[in-house]
Amino acid sequence: MPDPSLTTRASRAVTEAVSGLPRQFWWLWTSTLINKLGAFVVTFLALYLTTDRGYSASYAGLVASLFGLGSAIASLVAGVLADRIGRRPTLVAAQLGTALFTALLGFSDGQVAIAAVAFLVGFCNNATRPATSAIIADIVPAEDRVRAFALNYWAINIGFGLSAAVAGLIATHGYLTLFLLDALSTVVCAVVIFVRIPETRPDAAAAPGGAAARPAIGLGAVFRDGRFMAVVVLNLLLALVAQQGSTTLAVDMGRAGITSTQYGLVIGLNGLLIVVLQIPLTRWMEGRDRTALLVASALLIGWGFGLTALAGSSAWFYAFTVAVWTLGEILNAPTMMGLVSELSPAEARGRYQGVYSLSWSLASFLGPAAGGVLLERAGSGVMWGACAVLGTVAAGGYVLLGRRPGAALAKSAAVAAAPAPGASPVADTPPVPGAERAAEPERAPAGG
Repeated sequence: MPDPSLTTRASRAVTEAVSGLPRQFWWLWTSTLINKLGAFVVTFLALYLTTDRGYSASYAGLVASLFGLGSAIASLVAGVLADRIGRRPTLVAAQLGTALFTALLGFSDGQVAIAAVAFLVGFCNNATRPATSAIIADIVPAEDRVRAFALNYWAINIGFGLSAAVAGLIATHGYLTLFLLDALSTVVCAVVIFVRIPETRPDAAAAPGGAAARPAIGLGAVFRDGRFMAVVVLNLLLALVAQQGSTTLAVDMGRAGITSTQYGLVIGLNGLLIVVLQIPLTRWMEGRDRTALLVASALLIGWGFGLTALAGSSAWFYAFTVAVWTLGEILNAPTMMGLVSELSPAEARGRYQGVYSLSWSLASFLGPAAGGVLLERAGSGVMWGACAVLGTVAAGGYVLLGRRPGAALAKSAAVAAAPAPGASPVADTPPVPGAERAAEPERAPAGG
């Protein structure tokens, strides 16, 4: 029988992890879960193009790169729109566009048509990121934000883990169903946002000092923020590695004789482990040195992918490598999102989140093409060895950045209640129009 004390501790940990967050956050969490439960296309796009449509690995990499190019453009456009017209309309419009073009992609034929629609899917899909992150930063108090981002990441991976495993089985009967179910889940997500989440964009005029006291922050000012851009560049290195999980890894496993069902189960392990480990590891990370967490995450991600060179045709070894880099993801994702929120002034959260999202988008654009070329021309060993090198370089960058006097990385994983140096005084205590807050705990379990 299960140990009652262990069950009690686990129940208490879950209760503490989910308590005290605003109601709007949980509607956003629910919409994210619904969306990711049907997020089949991005995960299986490379496998669909190479095994079902018979295109080359280079073409699959090109399509994924165009998807990433659309994402890169959307990062900046959506970030500006989230600050100008609001988080809610930007998010709803992006989700409806994603649904439309995802369905259209399922019916597209011919290399040019598929590539063009993939670009539009990438644009609309990534336009949701800055608005979603800005909403979380708007409605969740500073001391709870890392925990909130960890829970949102948890929802993403509950959906991802289940959808990846199920999608592999559905794909054996035809890929069109995957595209249509993905589109349907995105429409449902948009409806939930429209009905349940109010606009959260802080009113600058209502903030202390008024609008005149804080000039508008443009994109140029974000790119001139040296400390923030250093974080973005280091994240780009890791994102280039992580991007291989849904592109090059699928092609490499297909070449090794791994079936679409096996691939779905192996890659679904990523989401499963995050679902199981995210909350306990978030509590373990509380108060720990942020630099150490980011260094460890970079090494786990880089070398986890690097170990893929040794997998051969073993689905079990591929699963082991996924487990290694998944631990790195668990440490990295909420830590980084909390740091970005801490560095972002309230009146420019959309733009800052957009530029941070740009690092992922550029990786989506550059990573698949580079991975496809390396795999095709240099072989599996060089491809996965390059991932280990990038992870090591990123880890070294975090060490150097953490040693800078006053560096944000030097702080613990728990977000400080005080604003970050150079940030807006209201960055950590934004006014939230119409927000209903549940009772907050004395000290929220911080995440990493």
